[in-house]
Amino acid sequence: MKRTLIVGAGQACATILTEILNAKHSPYEDDKISAEYDPVCIVDDNRRFIGREINGIRVVGMTYEIPSIVAKYKIEQIIFAIPSCEDEERKRILGICSASNVPVKIIPFIGNLIFDESRTKLVHQIRDIRIEDLLGREPIRFDNSEICSFIKGKKCMVTGGGGSIGSELVRQIAKYSPEQILIIDIYENTAYEVQQELLMEYGSDLNVETLIASVRDYDRMNAIFDEYKPDIVFHAAAHKHVPLMEKSPMEAIKNNVIGTFNVATLAQFHNVKKFVMISTDKAVNPTNAMGASKRCCEMIIQYLSQQRDGVTEFVTTRFGNVLGSHGSVIPLFKRQIEQGRAVTVTHPDIIRYFMTIPEAVSLVLEAAAIANGGEIFVLDMGKPVRIVTLAENLIRMYGKVPYVDVNIEFVGLRPGEKIKEELLMNEEGLQKTSNDLIFIGRQIEIESEKFINQLRDLRDAANKNDVDLAIKALHSIVPTFMTPEEFNEKPLVTV
Repeated sequence: MKRTLIVGAGQACATILTEILNAKHSPYEDDKISAEYDPVCIVDDNRRFIGREINGIRVVGMTYEIPSIVAKYKIEQIIFAIPSCEDEERKRILGICSASNVPVKIIPFIGNLIFDESRTKLVHQIRDIRIEDLLGREPIRFDNSEICSFIKGKKCMVTGGGGSIGSELVRQIAKYSPEQILIIDIYENTAYEVQQELLMEYGSDLNVETLIASVRDYDRMNAIFDEYKPDIVFHAAAHKHVPLMEKSPMEAIKNNVIGTFNVATLAQFHNVKKFVMISTDKAVNPTNAMGASKRCCEMIIQYLSQQRDGVTEFVTTRFGNVLGSHGSVIPLFKRQIEQGRAVTVTHPDIIRYFMTIPEAVSLVLEAAAIANGGEIFVLDMGKPVRIVTLAENLIRMYGKVPYVDVNIEFVGLRPGEKIKEELLMNEEGLQKTSNDLIFIGRQIEIESEKFINQLRDLRDAANKNDVDLAIKALHSIVPTFMTPEEFNEKPLVTV
């Protein structure tokens, strides 16, 4: 049993205390989890509650006093028990809790609580605090009815279907009764894992085909389109690691640019109804080969949209960093803390926009459902977050003190890395959609003949495996491509 402080003196607190106290006298195995808590005291920001008792446990102060209360009462863990708390207030209180240097557990948002045969009690839904809880907002939800009518009965191809975004796309598409899901990936292990996950979840009720193929291979992809005839293509296959692509820019061009051109033109030739390209905020004023290659991909999609050949509607979705994805900073920080190492942050001022993988995928599906062709859809991701703040909060979530128990080392910006990210280029502007959280960037006109010639030069440079020539070709086709030094000299956004 751990000495426990409960934050919030409302109904959730009363329910939890009742379940904990009843569990102490229960013979059932299921109640052992409740007996792990030893409630010592409560805090609440309603002054009228201070001094009162709930099931024999006293309300001893307000949330700003949490650090001193933790010390005074020798608290070993905190339960945040305000499931209906507003976003900003939730962020503020969780920040105080995480600064108290004891583990923090949390009750999910009230809309996310589940009571079924396996979870009949509120105490069973208490979970460890997650890093996304500190971002200050509830995960964004989208219009499922629009997505359902868009996906239902369609053949959906997902390139990069074994990756972080691709696999979540596959999971969410599966919920909307597609005629078929086609998983395309060059990496067999993750593609196999997603395939098996869907088989266990849906069995024979879901038509899933998993094919190992590279988007670089035009003939292979052509054969796949010819055989399976997809209605919708979600193009998530890409090289995304900035430092690795700085060393091998020709691979970013081959996989991202040429791969996108292959799949997109084949979609047009085979009369795919809608083609959705997954982009990144690093395509905006890019300072690295990966970002420049993704900007070039956006230009390809806009070029094809302007041609108005065939029936295919082309759309781009752009978002920021995804929590928990392959290469995300959060898994790296967790490994460093768990191994007793210092947490490495590249720069004390570095900031990023963050969203969860389900949010990112919901954006893709919602945008695809409302797209008419040619748009670049951008999600309003709120305020950017300082990476060092994420690192400090994550260390506190492990019950440790930043810079004391776990050091934070600033190791310098990586090759091609920005201090801040942007979501929209200045010349694109913003246009509202039916969803208050999704905006459209103005389409940029592409000079067709010039663009195709530049694209051909870019391909040839990559195929020669000449790093300098590849970078030069990228600068030529993407005029906003600049050096990190040029970009980072700009004034920083205050967070």
